[in-house]
Amino acid sequence: MTLVLDHIAVSVPDGPDTLTILRDADLAVGAGEVVGLTGASGSGKSTLLAVAGLLRRPDEGRVVIDGTDASSLGRRARTALRGSAVGLVFQSATLFPALTAIEQLELVAHVNGRLDAGARARAAELLDAVGLGHRRRARPAQLSGGERQRVGIARALMNEPAVVLADEPTAALDDERGREAMAILASEAARRDVATLIVTHNPDQLPAGTRRVHLHDGQVVDAAAVLG
Repeated sequence: MTLVLDHIAVSVPDGPDTLTILRDADLAVGAGEVVGLTGASGSGKSTLLAVAGLLRRPDEGRVVIDGTDASSLGRRARTALRGSAVGLVFQSATLFPALTAIEQLELVAHVNGRLDAGARARAAELLDAVGLGHRRRARPAQLSGGERQRVGIARALMNEPAVVLADEPTAALDDERGREAMAILASEAARRDVATLIVTHNPDQLPAGTRRVHLHDGQVVDAAAVLG
């Protein structure tokens, strides 16, 4: 498996008490697989995603990404692994207003010291893959909400990550554009062998056949067992 969350536990102070957010949470996502994660508001979905993306250390448990156990890594090594192996898609695309669509992707390579002819060609290929090759010179203000989110998906794939984590990527889109964005994300994950975990408030937008899990009482369970 490309992403493995093994017995994850996270607690936070809650006044004089301690609030358990995740307890003994397990999840594995294979290369090219898309998993949709649902859960009630405040159930810990964003916390689980932060742990998976090495943005937060769990109190207990292991996070294994692309075969590397991040549990014992220091801060710099975790940051390096996150930069090379994890792509993030946010609720809104959070694009830089002054940069064109292709420059948004090229910036990722620049930050990682790898902006060369190969990276520029990859940026162009990714925009073509999400249907925006003809909009590569457009800036965010010239793009629709759906187009901006597609740029965000392409950007998440720019460093050829092993894992993509998406936090309610269609929350700002209408149903039609939300389904389009989900379909693109799933298609590119399968084509590029990327393990993809999507937190969603609208699981009906997920493509048919997507495995669905649910965060319930701090643990990851089969969504069908809880939701029917």
